[in-house]
Amino acid sequence: MSQSYDAGPTDTAILEETIGANFERIAATYPDHEALVDVTGGRRWTYAELDREIDTVAKGLMSLGTESGDRVGIWAPNCPEWTIVQYATAKIGAILVNINPAYRTHELSYVLEQSGVSTLISATRFKTSDYVAMVDEVRPDVPALQRVLFIGTDDWDRLRSRADVIDDALLRERSASLSHHDPVNIQYTSGTTGFPKGATLSHRNILNNGFFVTEQIRLGPGDRLCIPVPFYHCFGMVMGNLGCTTHGATMVIPAPGFDPGQTLKTIETERCTAVYGVPTMFIAMQNHADFAERDLSSLRTGIMAGAVCPVEVMKRCVEEMNMSEISIAYGMTETSPVSCQTLIDDDLERRTSSIGRVHPHVEIKIVDPDTGHVVERGTPGEFCTRGYSVMLGYWRDEEKTAQAVDADGWMHTGDLAVMRPDGYCNIVGRIKDVVIRGGENIYPREVEEFLYTHPDIEDAQVVGVPDARYGEEICAWIRMRPGRRALDAAAVREFAAGKLAHYKIPRYVHVVDEFPMTVTGKIRKVEMREVSAGLFAD
Repeated sequence: MSQSYDAGPTDTAILEETIGANFERIAATYPDHEALVDVTGGRRWTYAELDREIDTVAKGLMSLGTESGDRVGIWAPNCPEWTIVQYATAKIGAILVNINPAYRTHELSYVLEQSGVSTLISATRFKTSDYVAMVDEVRPDVPALQRVLFIGTDDWDRLRSRADVIDDALLRERSASLSHHDPVNIQYTSGTTGFPKGATLSHRNILNNGFFVTEQIRLGPGDRLCIPVPFYHCFGMVMGNLGCTTHGATMVIPAPGFDPGQTLKTIETERCTAVYGVPTMFIAMQNHADFAERDLSSLRTGIMAGAVCPVEVMKRCVEEMNMSEISIAYGMTETSPVSCQTLIDDDLERRTSSIGRVHPHVEIKIVDPDTGHVVERGTPGEFCTRGYSVMLGYWRDEEKTAQAVDADGWMHTGDLAVMRPDGYCNIVGRIKDVVIRGGENIYPREVEEFLYTHPDIEDAQVVGVPDARYGEEICAWIRMRPGRRALDAAAVREFAAGKLAHYKIPRYVHVVDEFPMTVTGKIRKVEMREVSAGLFAD
């Protein structure tokens, strides 16, 4: 039996250039190809037009004093401005800080302060979120924040108009001074210690991951990718945007947030050849009232990621959505994100019971979590990966970085996996107690730390409960302070509303006098999950 180690192919060279240089090279090659389509806004850009617009915003940011290495935050749902800012900051060496549109004041304040954002570019509102009011609330607590520019207001127009202050030669000079090893992006991942950690990614990290992800599905200049997954996450901005622009393909934004009907309509009207989504998105599209009426014959491929793919969902993707070349991808923010992916000609079994094989220019191994030794194929262990895709580190947190990435450069994912004899891998569990709800990773500790701030709660423990729609839902076990009245789920939700992202707010609450404990005094979350499933699972 061979060991659980594999290395990806290296026949296609790594891109050794900055994101800006790569974009300009592609724009010069395909100037008249459509680059970006905003369906709801009715706006379109060719590659030449988009390059000019990116330069306009890049020079506007330079005119405000934005230097290489400065952090620029982006807090908005999917929109063309998000994409433009992504490439504009890359061209001037600023580090883009992605802020989840679902964040509320508690999370926003922490991320702005921890990353040291000096310029925040924000939407004015989205769904139930009043971003203007929330920014006003947290701004006194974030002294580094010098300016806030709201998209869709005069702020954006003024930013663009300031481009005339900066000569084109200054922008060229700034871009030429950058290294593709420089940090270009900070993405916050929910932290096991109560606060999110800022995974810091370089041009080389994310440019290449976007390139190789879409190489695997043979995306090309004639392809049109429908991107309903969020830009604030690697799935949208790396696998989506950078995946397209490294190949001269078209980025199609169906809506600011995921809408199954709008996504289906967009695929039909824009003749999209590919679409991305987590399993819950594909389920929502397939169960939508318009599904049978939509012409999806233009589709060929796409990627499903973020959770295990149900067999029936995959069958319908292939047979009813015309996605004969759909691929499954696995990764994490800290690895830019993809480490494993199925091939477009893999059979249904591999596409539904595995996460695929190791990615190009990447190594993977499965190790015994206790000893660190590589296990035999077929034996569960911790999934580790090494290569160009491993992050530079967690922003301003050397201790957490050292815990995640060892001295030999291996990223320890915390996921339990098995490598099959054919090299394909399966994820079988998690060392960490992460809850995955609809493709969103939620670390219980962060929710627990928040619940501790309630004056009536003495202690809290959070576990996942199986859920047919989202995969998992959050259940909070709470112990009340002596003499305090027990809280129900509605009261906890009311307390969390506006402070925690909606997907982190517990759906279920179980009030107890004591938590199940081991003889050594450790919380038995395994038992808590079993009890919770019996009480609340679908």
